[in-house]
Amino acid sequence: MPYSHFNQLGKINELIILTNPRRILDIGMGFGTYGFLSRLYLDIADGRENYKRWLRVIDGIEVFKDYLTPVHNFIYNRIFIGNASRIVPALKSKYDLILLIDVIEHFPKKEGKKLLQDCLKKSKNVILATPKNIGFQVDAFGNKFETHKYQWKKQDFTPFPNKFFLGHPDAFIVFIGEDAKKIQKKWLKRYWGFVLRSICPQLYDLLWKIRGRIKI
Repeated sequence: MPYSHFNQLGKINELIILTNPRRILDIGMGFGTYGFLSRLYLDIADGRENYKRWLRVIDGIEVFKDYLTPVHNFIYNRIFIGNASRIVPALKSKYDLILLIDVIEHFPKKEGKKLLQDCLKKSKNVILATPKNIGFQVDAFGNKFETHKYQWKKQDFTPFPNKFFLGHPDAFIVFIGEDAKKIQKKWLKRYWGFVLRSICPQLYDLLWKIRGRIKI
């Protein structure tokens, strides 16, 4: 699909913001959702109030050119048309973050694993999401590349060190890369802060006031 399920948008977007990348590669852009969100929260909502003077580089790869619209040209710096398994190894650019959101299930297992390995060679970090149940899908939106070819399982990620999973009922959301431990720590800090604020807002406010001496 040219989009991913709405109930994973928040978690993935928060991971992107916590990573704070200067250079992003969005593989399988589709409708451009994650490129749009990255541009919005990393470049527009950064306090500079500069609507078009981008400081971040956001590139994209899309195999099905009919998904592209004028919005993509506004959001992305460069757009590569073609199969990511051939484009990624040939890239000369290095990235801070590569997005593989609802993409890897469209490759046979061996090719998908190779693509993930190539992404980790080209980028410090990768955020990957894939459905826990891919069901049966041959094509969609007239795009034969939407065919589902392999159901990834949690153990398929075992060969990849430096990673952590976010809990999700419908998808494996995994952060892999050099900054995994740092981002996981940031995530847990925000998560438990949210839990504490929900359960006992008075205690949360007190800890926030003395945050210089007590880390929450």
